[in-house]
Amino acid sequence: MIRLDRYLSERLGLTRSESRKRIAAGRVTVAGAVCRQADARLDEQTAEVAVDGRPLAGRYEKYVYLMLNKPAGVVSAARDARDRTVADLAAGAYPRRQLFPAGRLDKSSTGFVLLTDDGAFAHDILAPARHVAKTYRVLLDTPLTPAMTAGFAAGVTLADGTRLDPAEVRPDGPDPCRVQVVLHQGVYHQIKRMFGVYGAGVNELHRLAIGPVALDPALAPGQWRPLTDAELAALRRSAGRP
Repeated sequence: MIRLDRYLSERLGLTRSESRKRIAAGRVTVAGAVCRQADARLDEQTAEVAVDGRPLAGRYEKYVYLMLNKPAGVVSAARDARDRTVADLAAGAYPRRQLFPAGRLDKSSTGFVLLTDDGAFAHDILAPARHVAKTYRVLLDTPLTPAMTAGFAAGVTLADGTRLDPAEVRPDGPDPCRVQVVLHQGVYHQIKRMFGVYGAGVNELHRLAIGPVALDPALAPGQWRPLTDAELAALRRSAGRP
C-alpha cells in the first residue's frame, strides 16, 4: 500500500507538495471518485487513478532497475560535487527516485552499471557471500602470460598482502593483450591491482556482464534502459533469491 501523494509524485515526477495541491483541488480520482485525501492508501498495482480525467498509463514501479552503458569520464556515484554521475544520466526520466549504482566502475572505465533504488537488491548483487560474477573486457599493456592465468585461478595476493578469491582470465580474440576477466568479489581497483602484481598495466576496462545478464549491445555510451522481467529474475537467481 502507498499514500496517494507519493503515488502521484513517483508516477508523474511531481514534488509531494505539487501532488497534494492537485489532490486538494479535486483534480484526482481514485476508482472514479474524487479523492481529496493526500494520505489515502492505495494498492499501487491495482489502483485506478486519474488526474484531470486522464487515467495514469502503465504500471506502478515500486523500484527501478536500469541497465546503463557507462561512458568514460562519468563517476559511478549517486551524486558528486564536481563530476557528472551515472545517476545523473537517468535522472531526467526518474526525477523523484533516489537512484544509485549497484557496484562501481572507475571514472575512466566503461560498460554495464546497474542503477536502482532497491537497497536490498543491490546488497544481494554486491554481497561477497552471493558470488555474483562480473565479467570485464580488459586491454593490457603487455600480453597475457600463463603465470597470470594460473595466479588468477589460485587467487592473487596483492602487494599489501590481501589475498583475493580465485578469478578467471582468458584471451579475448587474437590480440594477446586483450583478455576477459571474471570476478566474484569487489575490491577497490581490483583488476588493475591484480595485473599489477605481474607487472602489467590496464589501458582499458569495460564491464560486459553482471551475473548472467550481458550489457545490451544496442545501448550506446550514456544510454540506458529498464531491465526486462527475465533479466531481473536471472539476476535474483544468480544472487540466490527467488
